Amino acid sequence: MKTIPHIKTQVLIIGGGITGTGLARDLALRGVRCVLVEARDINAGASGGNHGLLHSGARYAVTDPVAAGSCCKEGELLKRLAPHCIETTGGYFVAVAGDDEDYIDDFERSCRQIGIISEPLDVKEALEIEPSLSPDIIAAYRVNDATIDPFRLSLDNIAHARELGTTLLRFHRVVGFDRQAGRIQKTCLTDTRNGGNTTVDAQIVVNATGAWAARVAALADVTINTICSKGSLLVTHTRITDGVINRLRRPGDADILVPGGTVSILGTTAERVDNPDVIFPEIHEIDHIINECSVMVPALVSTRCIRAFCGVRPLIDSGGGDDDRSASRGFMLLDHLEAGVDNFITITGGKLTTYRLMAEKTADLVCRRLGVGIPCTTHMVPLPNAEDVRWTEPGLSPRTWIARQEPDDLLLCECEMVSRRIVDDIVTSIRRQKGEPDLSAIGLRSRVGKGQCQGTICSQQLTAYLYRQHQIAAREGSDQLRRFLQERWRGQYPLLWDIPLVQAELQEAIYCGLFGLELDQEGT
Repeated sequence: MKTIPHIKTQVLIIGGGITGTGLARDLALRGVRCVLVEARDINAGASGGNHGLLHSGARYAVTDPVAAGSCCKEGELLKRLAPHCIETTGGYFVAVAGDDEDYIDDFERSCRQIGIISEPLDVKEALEIEPSLSPDIIAAYRVNDATIDPFRLSLDNIAHARELGTTLLRFHRVVGFDRQAGRIQKTCLTDTRNGGNTTVDAQIVVNATGAWAARVAALADVTINTICSKGSLLVTHTRITDGVINRLRRPGDADILVPGGTVSILGTTAERVDNPDVIFPEIHEIDHIINECSVMVPALVSTRCIRAFCGVRPLIDSGGGDDDRSASRGFMLLDHLEAGVDNFITITGGKLTTYRLMAEKTADLVCRRLGVGIPCTTHMVPLPNAEDVRWTEPGLSPRTWIARQEPDDLLLCECEMVSRRIVDDIVTSIRRQKGEPDLSAIGLRSRVGKGQCQGTICSQQLTAYLYRQHQIAAREGSDQLRRFLQERWRGQYPLLWDIPLVQAELQEAIYCGLFGLELDQEGT
């Protein structure tokens, strides 16, 4: 009879998004032994499906002052502690003709009461700073918004946690809990790649799965009330503005444009979904985003978009009806003692900007349960700049490749200038973490597939290189290529007009006509 591997630890963290990875680092800094399990890869949920905005808090100053205050404080803290993940772009709130002028007064007063910097600008000055703004703007305020690389942030957090002793299990899904005498005695995991089973014996289990929190809690016979709100976004092929542009009105759909490296990201929408595993950016959302955002930035009407994507916000259900915009952007820390489980905790809600605070409050509760008296230090200890994950930074690959000037270091991704040496570095890093290097894992940790061709050329070049390096064999390459391109296609499908349509036809000709990737696994 085959023996099922068994792991014993102090804390099991379920969920490899920014909340889970941030919690792992916080607890590791306090000397607590942790295992972090993730059903897919790092940032597979909302942490990898957002616009990368580091909030000044101004967006929620009128509607959610508590969340706004937390964003303001935590955003400034992160600028000091993780500057390598952040671009201090600054931001602007602009109102256009027809917007509610009463809200402008409420905005300025609310920001002042919370302590959020909001500097009024003359309209002429705002247009000089950001020429892409509509000439119809009637008011403008400068705020301390910034942008942050969510992938690097999570990868840096888990890298530091692992250095301090945390165990990371990617592609391990929680399939059940053995609950006895008011405690979770063990957690049952399945390896989604090979079907293998593992059990974890932990003193404390933390559910940090975001939109999947209610589903995981149900495995322990615990009920929690959350809302799954899908938000879709668009990526332009060039950077439209230097700073973040927000619509000066109550938070709504399609009211923000965020610069990110060499592109801009615009959105978002808010649509209720039942299953966070089945989400797609839809055509009506794309049309709505472009129509609304172009009121602030008219150039968006004729700007080429290269991709759409979406994520699911885990919102707190406060009984506010169907308007997800009215749901709090605060977070919820649930101790499930009342549900009869004394070693199970859920942390959900919140914002990317407040992840460190969420992790601190959760770790405080965990440590009280464990009898650990070591305080939090993440508000003082800078986040290390992990060498292994540096390739997520836009523009780094071109600078590095040009600086090296090594004629044999050929480019595999010409859009983002990712070379063989960079891929070798990433593969070595994945192997060191006891993982398997595949196209999706390499894409997560680099800019591969994120350029204008959206993987049309680089994906097959990368696959061929992995074969030559004996990193993959047999049908692995075609299977990985199919999955990688399916994810790219999901983001291109809603944009099929003009140049993107021509590009999609080329991609279809290469991968379906030449490589036969439309065939199923059996080749029939």
